[in-house]
Amino acid sequence: MRADEYSAYLDYFIPGYAAEIIANYGLSPVEARSQAVREIDEDLPQGVETSGQVLLCVIDRISSDDSIIGYLWYRPDVPARSIYISDFHIFAAHQGKSYGKEALAILESELARTGFTQIKLRVAENNTRAKHVYDVSGFRVTGVNMSKAIGIK
Repeated sequence: MRADEYSAYLDYFIPGYAAEIIANYGLSPVEARSQAVREIDEDLPQGVETSGQVLLCVIDRISSDDSIIGYLWYRPDVPARSIYISDFHIFAAHQGKSYGKEALAILESELARTGFTQIKLRVAENNTRAKHVYDVSGFRVTGVNMSKAIGIK
């Protein structure tokens, strides 16, 4: 991802992540958006130049203009030879066309070529489309995230 593409990424990421926060943690839309902005500012303080983070645009290699059809953000852990996917999204207009599976296969191939041995990620329980893509791409469940709101009547 180039610096000039980062604002479009934020335009996609913040509302989507805020919606996930609302659905999974019950925050109000204002609180969820504030949390999404705060977290992205903490995780990517220098945007695409943030050390230890990799931000990629997924492009349609078939189109003549290399259209952006999604995004992939991951954090490599070189000593552990693993990466953690923070965000992976194929735009709705391009879903169901195997682009997600293809992007993961390309990522896996490139990572294996450079000595990485594991890809980790978290997927929301209600994200059945993403869970399907990960399942057919060979990922397996290694745990379950759980949450409980406290102090709320």
